[in-house]
Amino acid sequence: MPERVLIVDDDPVQRRLLEGLVGKLGFEPVVATGGDAAVALLADPDAPAIDAVVLDLVMPDLDGLGVLAKLREAGHAVPVIVQTAHGGIDNVVSAMRAGAVDFVVKPVGPERLLVSLRNALATRALAGELSRLKRSRAGTLTVRDIVTRSPRMRAVLRAAEKAAASTIPVLIGGESGVGKELVARAIHGSGERRAKPFVAVNCGAMPDTLVESILFGHEKGAFTGASDRHLGKFVEASGGTLFLDEVGELPPAAQVKLLRALQEGEVEPVGGRRAVKVDVRVISATNRDLIADVAAGRFREDLFYRLHVFPVTVPPLRERAEDIPDLVRHFVLRFAAEEGRRVRRVSVEALAVLSRHPWPGNVRQLENAVFRAVVLADGEEVGLAEFPQIAGAANPPVDAAADLAANLPQTSPAETPFVSLDVTEPPAGAGLLRLLDSDGEVRPLDEIEAEAIRFAVAHYGGQMSEVARKLKIGRSTLYRKLDGLGDVLGDGAESEALAGDVAVR
Repeated sequence: MPERVLIVDDDPVQRRLLEGLVGKLGFEPVVATGGDAAVALLADPDAPAIDAVVLDLVMPDLDGLGVLAKLREAGHAVPVIVQTAHGGIDNVVSAMRAGAVDFVVKPVGPERLLVSLRNALATRALAGELSRLKRSRAGTLTVRDIVTRSPRMRAVLRAAEKAAASTIPVLIGGESGVGKELVARAIHGSGERRAKPFVAVNCGAMPDTLVESILFGHEKGAFTGASDRHLGKFVEASGGTLFLDEVGELPPAAQVKLLRALQEGEVEPVGGRRAVKVDVRVISATNRDLIADVAAGRFREDLFYRLHVFPVTVPPLRERAEDIPDLVRHFVLRFAAEEGRRVRRVSVEALAVLSRHPWPGNVRQLENAVFRAVVLADGEEVGLAEFPQIAGAANPPVDAAADLAANLPQTSPAETPFVSLDVTEPPAGAGLLRLLDSDGEVRPLDEIEAEAIRFAVAHYGGQMSEVARKLKIGRSTLYRKLDGLGDVLGDGAESEALAGDVAVR
């Protein structure tokens, strides 16, 4: 999903021109007709998240400087690019002091606006990522720090925020790799215990013979090899939060002692003579169907109801594909900083392919794929070539495509008016080129070429350099061909002006 850019301008003609230009550059435009409307939109918690703002300085209701002042008062960190027809140095200084990240003069060209938006978004993303890393290491990561645009995931986070306001036991469900521990850390960091320890335990990774010792501790000499006293995870987390990951993997004996610890608020160390009082908020997680395990006798029913007080289910990544672009950018910036690479962005083509991939390993698999891509990247942009396994899954080899075509049922030409350019796509979606007309005759070559150009311009968001490179023609040749295709960049005087502006540059 592309970044959303809020356009704030009271002039309808300038607003429509800028809206079309932002869309052609590969971003999703959102429009506000004035300063008051922009402030209300940014303050609305149910409105779509805005990644950047292009703000007119001169407006009748609330001018650009007034909008910047209100955003600063509200603590909004969204980057703002100011534009005006009057490019005096006083206006530049005032806008920058008020919090703008860049300043452009009307009418702004596509290349200038693209550079400004990319720099603003990259700076904001890097600052946000560094802030998230600091809070994560300090144990103060909050629900608001979780990257998402998915309505389903937002519902999960709203539930998590409510759970954080109390000490209610939370059971987080979901497939492996969806980010259950991240949600648990966010609940801890959003609650009153955020200054206390957050202790995570993977119940599936503990040997059966050592589960009780690890969770509840042991005294010196309690068993062979117990040369020192061990406090246990419950005591370590006292005052804070204990996260029991994969709690469904606990053996029956440990389930009994865990139930007693939750009921009584105390633990009995192995070899100990008296119980130890603990004050722990327990958050558990599982990728199993615990209800089925209870029915089968693999998990204690009384323990299940102790843990299953406030259930939260994190959806798999394939069910929230709108989160993938933001997650990819988030991981790119993080790994680029950790590895000392100059990578700053991801190509539109790569994001499109990554968004269509099913990701059976969920966010963890995506994170590892991006890590590899950052290491492979040579320049500032990560492209599809840096995701060879994903690209190979999206585009099968020629032999496989030929085998698939050979196995298709034989039909007459009139019955098969479409030829798929991507055999992985359904026969009614994007990526299909119609080769026959309604009479079953081959269409003229100039019509086929025009349709291919229209598709390429739309697919690459009007980035003409990228369109020309992918079509393997020169930019001047592409512009000559566009002269005869008035509908590629849209009808009307504004679109013609935009097309001319792009061509001149």
